[in-house]
Amino acid sequence: MDILRFLTAGSVDDGKSTLIGRLLYDSKNILIDQLEALEQSSKKLKDGGVDLALLTDGLRAEREQGITIDVAYKYFSTPNRKFIIADAPGHIQYTRNMVTGASNADLAVILIDARNGIIEQTKRHSIICSLLQIPFIAIAVNKMDLVDHSQERYNQIVDEFKKMADVIGITSEVSFIPISALNGDNIVDRSASMTWYEGPTMMELLETVEVQESINLENSRMPIQYVLRPQTEENPDYRGYAGKIESGKFKKGDKITIYPSGVKATIAAVECNNQIVEEVFAPQSAVVHLEEDVDASRGDMIVVQDEILKVDRDIEAVIAWMDEKPLSLGGRYLLQQNSRVTDAIVTEFVEGIDVNTLEKQNGILSIGLNELVSVKLKTAVPLAYDSYSKLRNTGGAILIDKTSYATVAAVLFK
Repeated sequence: MDILRFLTAGSVDDGKSTLIGRLLYDSKNILIDQLEALEQSSKKLKDGGVDLALLTDGLRAEREQGITIDVAYKYFSTPNRKFIIADAPGHIQYTRNMVTGASNADLAVILIDARNGIIEQTKRHSIICSLLQIPFIAIAVNKMDLVDHSQERYNQIVDEFKKMADVIGITSEVSFIPISALNGDNIVDRSASMTWYEGPTMMELLETVEVQESINLENSRMPIQYVLRPQTEENPDYRGYAGKIESGKFKKGDKITIYPSGVKATIAAVECNNQIVEEVFAPQSAVVHLEEDVDASRGDMIVVQDEILKVDRDIEAVIAWMDEKPLSLGGRYLLQQNSRVTDAIVTEFVEGIDVNTLEKQNGILSIGLNELVSVKLKTAVPLAYDSYSKLRNTGGAILIDKTSYATVAAVLFK
């Protein structure tokens, strides 16, 4: 069976954790001991029901406050598909955690409270999903039971989101589902209270959406993590370039280019699991042997010769700022892209996005927590990279604070 990785996002109290709990509960993916523990933890509820949000809110602080703080991962399956769920927090201060959960998702479920409609976090999460190139977005209009299952209210929210999507430039395939996560309407079973809705339930959508192959076997990229030179009596001349293949495949005889230097070479042999093999491919870890003696080291990238990467020290990118300390022009950081680590300076703020008005902002002087801004970076050495829209694995990076070594920004190369 294939695997669908999906993310739940939205604002505080929109019902993300409850939706996941309902999916697990109604699809019979909860073990008996889990159910017993859930019922025990839910005794404080006045109606005697079960608090399904507790299935994903595992931190003590989350249970006490009734919020999600960290990304919670859950795994379940149906006869048709396996699923990996990332339950992202809704609080604005934890948006950085949402970025982490969204970075490898095939689909995002964005919940909207039917009473409140589209709010700031809805817009912020939608922009992030668009920037991260998530192929599918499902808009779950939740708490329909609190607006009398109104079709008119549902249609208003759908129209409002479509207008916003046009402004943002969302290219993902978008679906809309009216639900009540608390009561289970249109989650696994079709709702008897919203007979006017003729589309799929949430589970039907998750089981039938076409999963794009997450492993790219066309564009061959292998960042070098280590140069193997044992220099033993058995292997006096052994030289191998070890690393994880981020995309594509390599075999003996391939003509390759080593970036950023541009040196050309030919593959003499490829190894996997300490054995010489015919071919290696993503996402394997492998060792590549070259016919020529070349200057290549950790952080360089091996690429099949007909593939061309961007190589520059002046780089345009979009960053999602994750640190409470604002970023100012001239800020100096470490930039890590796979195994390449180099010094980087933020030289220009090109434009930002006002999450409330969705208008572009110019004349930015500093960047605060959770802001999304287009910037220009200068690196200490030339960087070889792809645009994020072409290849996620080699089109993204992180900025690291040089004193605390904390990750302060997600970087998406243009």
